[in-house]
Amino acid sequence: MKRLIFAFVMLFLSSSAFAFHCPADAKAIDAGLAKAKLTEEQKSEITKLRDKGLEQHNAGDHKAAEDTLSEAMRKLLNDMQ
Repeated sequence: MKRLIFAFVMLFLSSSAFAFHCPADAKAIDAGLAKAKLTEEQKSEITKLRDKGLEQHNAGDHKAAEDTLSEAMRKLLNDMQ
C-alpha cells in the first residue's frame, strides 16, 4: 500500500513540475522572436502557436500545451536558418 501511495505522490509531483514548464517555453519563444530576423508571416505563425500553447496550459491541457509550444520552438529555429 505504501508503494501505491508513493507512486501516486510521484506522479502528482511530476505532472505539477511539467505544468510550470510551459510559461518558461513561452518566454524562450518571445526572446527568440525578439532577436530573430523573420518575416511578419513567420512571426505571426509562431506567435499564434505560442498563444495557443499558453491557452492550452491555462486550460489544464499540459500535454497539448507542451506539444504546441515545442512546435513553435521548432518552427522558430528552422525559420532562423
